[in-house]
Amino acid sequence: MQPSTIRRERPASVTVGDLLREWRAVRGLSQLDLALQSGFSARHISFIETGRTTPSRQALLVLAETLDVPLRDRNRLLEAGGYAHLYRQTPLAADEMRHLRGVLQFILDRHEPYGAVVLDRYSNVLISNAAATRMLAGLVDASLLGGTPNLLRMTFHPLGLRASIVNWEEVSRQLLRRAERELGEVSGDNIATELLTELRGHAGRALEGQPVPAGTADLLLPVHIKRGAFEVRLFSTIMTLGTPRDVTLQELRIETFFPADEASEALLRQ
Repeated sequence: MQPSTIRRERPASVTVGDLLREWRAVRGLSQLDLALQSGFSARHISFIETGRTTPSRQALLVLAETLDVPLRDRNRLLEAGGYAHLYRQTPLAADEMRHLRGVLQFILDRHEPYGAVVLDRYSNVLISNAAATRMLAGLVDASLLGGTPNLLRMTFHPLGLRASIVNWEEVSRQLLRRAERELGEVSGDNIATELLTELRGHAGRALEGQPVPAGTADLLLPVHIKRGAFEVRLFSTIMTLGTPRDVTLQELRIETFFPADEASEALLRQ
């Protein structure tokens, strides 16, 4: 038997029905909507969610694909159903990832003299180019740069980039909205929950109850930075790695920064 088909005892803490219902709610689908899109009957979806039937491994994979569930959570869905994980999670530092690390560093280096970083699911900075390293070192307190620095923490913390961002309200709302969308979709991720709690605490009451509509800032986020005589206007973009079958690769983000005007470009090229 292949490892992916081995049945496991279903965890008592969470059920397949709970997870399926949660993701269906995240995607804004009714049981009928999910049934029509996945090819199952609404009755079958209802029976899975209420625990009256045990779904097959293939049924869970079809439902997860229909709901566009991230690979990490597809593994969680399979585990709750009593099946082994299907998708690997290979650390970026692993030897077998050496070639990919080289490719990522090549992309970042070619982006000089503008900053670029590789982030994981939680916005921990895994790789950065020299331009990003210099800028962060000049704008962020050293206490936030030790170990594996977190870009969201460095942005929201009072000793971080926040003090130098002129359009802080716009930037903080967009970043918090993005973080809540990416990390707060489903329960069960303690690291994500703790990080979101920390960010909300730094953001303060000014951002409470003020939803941000989707817009161009989701793709191009403008950032106006000023510290003493140093002043640049940037915009950032985020890229992902196609359609990977590894949890780590799916969650990687390449964030690149570009000058927003000629004066900023000239300054960054010096």
